[in-house]
Amino acid sequence: LPGGAGSPRTSRGGIRYTYDDPNTERVILDDVLAPMPLANVGDVLPGVVDGVVDYSFGTVKVEVTATPTVRSGGLTAETTRRQRPGEIAIATYNVENLDPTDPQAKFDRLAVGLVRNLAAPDIVALEEIQDNTGAVNDGVVAADQAFALMIEAVLRAGGPRYQYRSIDPENGADGGEPGGNIRLGFLFRTDRGVSFVDRPGGDAVTAITVVRRHGQASLTLSPGRISPTDPAFANSRKPLAGEFRFRGETFVVVAGHFSSKGGDQPLFGRYQPPSRGSEVQRHAQASTVRAFVDTVRAADRRAKVVLLGDVNDFEFSATADLLVGDGWLTDLPRTLPERERYSYVYDGNSQILDHILLSRPAVGCRVDYDVVHINAEFADQASDHDPQVVRLRLR
Repeated sequence: LPGGAGSPRTSRGGIRYTYDDPNTERVILDDVLAPMPLANVGDVLPGVVDGVVDYSFGTVKVEVTATPTVRSGGLTAETTRRQRPGEIAIATYNVENLDPTDPQAKFDRLAVGLVRNLAAPDIVALEEIQDNTGAVNDGVVAADQAFALMIEAVLRAGGPRYQYRSIDPENGADGGEPGGNIRLGFLFRTDRGVSFVDRPGGDAVTAITVVRRHGQASLTLSPGRISPTDPAFANSRKPLAGEFRFRGETFVVVAGHFSSKGGDQPLFGRYQPPSRGSEVQRHAQASTVRAFVDTVRAADRRAKVVLLGDVNDFEFSATADLLVGDGWLTDLPRTLPERERYSYVYDGNSQILDHILLSRPAVGCRVDYDVVHINAEFADQASDHDPQVVRLRLR
């Protein structure tokens, strides 16, 4: 239909993916016969585009015979507001296989996004930090240089000096780019009064547990990994948990990066409807993480838990349902208008892959949640994911 009329649209002109409507009207314009120009979501190709219909890698394509002209739709990157006094801002950002072998320009662009577009959150969960030598299978697992480069880039961008916490994985055990030893990490701002509760003993294979201390849920390790030897996390990133303090309140922050959709059957493939076999592992991961959150809840029903990261599944998926469970956790993407529910664009489909979930006591704070669209809709990206942030007002 002209202009995509009748499709589930996003607020900025994209098309939003759902199981009921995977937007099979889409056609990919490919560059085998002639170069394709770069284009952002909302850009227009005026006039007629000629080409030859092709089908490869499970996808219908049109191989253009001449490079089309692009008319800009005027899309600009979003900027969220700064946290106010009494608010704590907690963000998640997948930084796409970041390591010291990347050009300095990538660190600088990510830093500008954190400082200007995300307004320098108090706590940031980072996904896809790689080891100090990147995608080289040399046995190196430490990532202190990657974190240091990111912290210095933030300073150059006019931001605060973040501190960081992370746990090095076992070599080759966490999936991702071969040799990269991908992992999660936390950045946090001490200048805003945020402190990290350090409890020693966390390593690649020791599972974090929860005890009750002074009437509150307390992590035995901080930072620590959730069920790192559980088969659910075989060859996949292990969730990272940490305890933070702000204005006398304790926050249990859990960062996750679930297994990818690699191996799922394509939307235009020979098998219809396509099978989503990769869900099996994500369901097991979601069940395991939710079980950990329930141990926090059992120790203290007033616990403020923030679960966030790249879940690699949609807000309407069974994976998200497993995390939400009986409703003690609220999945914040579900609270947005449908047109705002996206943080990633794949084959032209806008979709939510990144999530922030809050426990019921955290929802009791005044909540302000924002997916900040600075990457996914643009041809020129610092990462393939959009970051998101939640601001919680205390008392």
